[in-house]
Amino acid sequence: MDPSDNPSVPAMPAPWSRRAGWALTIAAAALLVFSGTMKLTNSSEMIEGFEKIQWPPSLAIPIGIVEIVSALLYVLPRTAVLGAVLLTGYMGGAIATHARLLEPVFAQAAIGVAIWLGLYLRDRRLRALLPLVRRAV
Repeated sequence: MDPSDNPSVPAMPAPWSRRAGWALTIAAAALLVFSGTMKLTNSSEMIEGFEKIQWPPSLAIPIGIVEIVSALLYVLPRTAVLGAVLLTGYMGGAIATHARLLEPVFAQAAIGVAIWLGLYLRDRRLRALLPLVRRAV
């Protein structure tokens, strides 16, 4: 019996889907690692940015570490779902911070969508949990 005949076994994503998922994953993770690295530099721009959003600059290093670790967890296949959950919380905090200051939150929301879309396109486990298309039986 072919495993693809069993509806409980998720199908492997198509090659285009895996490539698109990894492209979104790498783009989102690279952006977040870059952002987290900037928080570790203690540059004058970073300090100004934290003051603008009314956060103490002393929080930059812990936030940067959380951002980088979460992005790395997201890239690793075994911990990708945990990384996506952590990054969702992180992006929710970013959205709340900017919304509180009446600033646009489109970029933060788009990154959150890209995180989950990238994971969905590349990971058949997530497709099994969230079947957007039903397979014919």
